[in-house]
Amino acid sequence: MSRIAIFPGSFDPMTIGHLALLKRATPLFDKIIVAIGVNTEKSGFYPIDQRVERIRKAVADMQQVEVETYSCLTTDFCHQKGAGYILRGVRDSVDFAYEQKIADINRLIAPDIETVILLADQQYATISSSMVRELAAFGKDINKYIV
Repeated sequence: MSRIAIFPGSFDPMTIGHLALLKRATPLFDKIIVAIGVNTEKSGFYPIDQRVERIRKAVADMQQVEVETYSCLTTDFCHQKGAGYILRGVRDSVDFAYEQKIADINRLIAPDIETVILLADQQYATISSSMVRELAAFGKDINKYIV
């Protein structure tokens, strides 16, 4: 049985912290699907097709990583893709508390799917997509923080 993980998020934009975590996770799984959640109610910072393209370029050298979009519950997407794991990253205790609640709910509705949480690399712990969007809104160069 393959170890398939879903790495879900809006990735709006995908940061260098996301990419570092993904690189660390690749030895743990046979396949990782970077799953970009599509919320038709919200317009993103970057259009969804641009996010897909940028992430595919960033992971081009990682053979077991795929990039897809989805618009259902993450656990339903896991079942569609035959994934037994949800990969998440945390930067601090606030992130952990949030991720723990989501993992608990996911385990209630899909007990066959395990959440795997990796701690962010220390040098990327302060970088978040929302921080990057705020810097961009004030005209700052964000290129060194995103993929």
